[in-house]
Amino acid sequence: MAKFKETSMGAIFQNRVEEYGDKTLVIWKNKGKWEEISWNKMNEMVRDLGLFLINRGIQPGDKVALFSPNRYEWWVADLAIISIGAVNVPIYATNSAEESRYIIENSDSKMCFVGTREHMDKILSVKSKLPNLGEIIIFDDIENPPQGVITLKDAYKEGKAYKNKDDFDKRIPPINIDDVATIIYTSGTTGNPKGVMLTHKNFVSNVQQAENVDPDFLKGDHTFLSFLPLAHSLERTVGYYAPIYLGKKVAFAESVDKLLENFQEIRPTFLVSVPRIYERVHAGITAKVATAPPVKKALFNWAMGVARENLPYICEDKPRKGWFAFKYRIADKLIFSKLRAALGMDRLVAAISGGGPLSVSDAEFFLGMGIKVLEGYGLTETTPIVSANKPKLIKAGTVGPAVRDTIIKIGEDGEVLIKGPQVMKGYYKNPEATKEAFTEDGFFRTGDIGEIDKDGYLRITGRIKDIIVTSGGKNISPQNIENTLVTSPFIEQVAVIGDNRKFLSALIVPSFGTLEAWAKENNIPFSSRKDLINNPEVYKLYEKEIEGLMKDFGKVEQIRKFTLLETEWSQETGELTPTMKVKRKVINQKYAAVIDAMYPKD
Repeated sequence: MAKFKETSMGAIFQNRVEEYGDKTLVIWKNKGKWEEISWNKMNEMVRDLGLFLINRGIQPGDKVALFSPNRYEWWVADLAIISIGAVNVPIYATNSAEESRYIIENSDSKMCFVGTREHMDKILSVKSKLPNLGEIIIFDDIENPPQGVITLKDAYKEGKAYKNKDDFDKRIPPINIDDVATIIYTSGTTGNPKGVMLTHKNFVSNVQQAENVDPDFLKGDHTFLSFLPLAHSLERTVGYYAPIYLGKKVAFAESVDKLLENFQEIRPTFLVSVPRIYERVHAGITAKVATAPPVKKALFNWAMGVARENLPYICEDKPRKGWFAFKYRIADKLIFSKLRAALGMDRLVAAISGGGPLSVSDAEFFLGMGIKVLEGYGLTETTPIVSANKPKLIKAGTVGPAVRDTIIKIGEDGEVLIKGPQVMKGYYKNPEATKEAFTEDGFFRTGDIGEIDKDGYLRITGRIKDIIVTSGGKNISPQNIENTLVTSPFIEQVAVIGDNRKFLSALIVPSFGTLEAWAKENNIPFSSRKDLINNPEVYKLYEKEIEGLMKDFGKVEQIRKFTLLETEWSQETGELTPTMKVKRKVINQKYAAVIDAMYPKD
């Protein structure tokens, strides 16, 4: 008999602890060695921390900020906060002190958890401007913490010494399913971010909707690999709450830089990622093949032909037969199995892609060699899952049909509109923005443009606010063009320009690994990236690539001019949001002179 009614993730966690006890829940790397944490041990930490928060006066509905990179303590803090009826306010680990200050102030947070000394210093630098912020609790064990800072170790001790242990359990049943569980601040490509209020109902219904996509698909033992920011709703729901709901194991990657190494060590069976990771792996393999000996290159290209033939079989879940089955077995033995093993993907049952559009060529690369990549769609405001490809009917280039209890319709202007139990309660302290976000009949306005096919599969074709209106009055979606251009092995990142201009141009960050290999093969000398991108032969290569990729686009959608850039865009340098989306406004400002040079005055 379940101990608690499953109306919150805190209640669900307690019930799963009863069920799984000493089984492993989390795997993490401690001083170079992987260590395991059981459900019981995790619960002990959650309860001690929850009682610490109760002892420090945190009441149901109080806001508690959480500013840390991915680590198991993020889970402990989150479960402690939401289990006692308080509200978790996550802050991206890469945010600045000022961005963090805004979120803490706007959310009325009374306390703040921080991961490292660097995060602590950021909060301390703005604490004088935050009169309502109380204690700062740091995960890292530091000696002589500054005044007002408590180490997690000491917080556990205080919670353990708390007399009325039942106070923790007493906090769970009164939590109403419609109570706010978290306020996630959208990364905000323009203006201040808005606080998205997600309820316990949003999360519980969304993990159930995720399971319902194919209930048999995730049965048995599974190990997830966590590396996306837990401050983002995709990782929070699909990479954290779903494994808890389903009783699965999660390994924490050390960092994105060590991702390939961690893949090989953990060999996960399930993966939640953004398109950027798939793009990088695909581009890396392509770059290596470019410098391989002719025999190996020919063998790889033959196997890729077999992979393309395999697409209907894997996408429609059909058994391979006859001569093709034999060919596939050979290709798998010689190429695919070795590739999967080298990537640490040899046990991978499925990989989820969300948080942005995945190119068809990247999806088909993995599908062809036997890895089920399932693209889905959602937003922070929808917790996030709205739709997902089904494992037994995958359509590359679509984001699948609506999940259970969800209605997707296309508005008059092509906007994707959503109604379902996963849609947010609203924006915190922002009734005007909340009102604007919904239609009169209660559908959430996604801001995305899309279409639905005969099987109910949704295809996202652009974003309303990104639409380029040329000086000739033509409306063009840059996303479609960009998604096509990044399928080139020579293009890492791209931004299409053209708003209020006579024609379209593009800023392109090359895939330097592939480009450098090509240059060496073609005896093109270079001493630096700048030297390379200024070479006329390189320019001709990109002209040819763009021309080939753009052949199916209309005249007004053609890229007439482009500039190659020597530095990759990142969140640190300001061009990308924490979820790897391009900040068009920043790109336009930062590269204004470069852009203007592509549009000579009449």
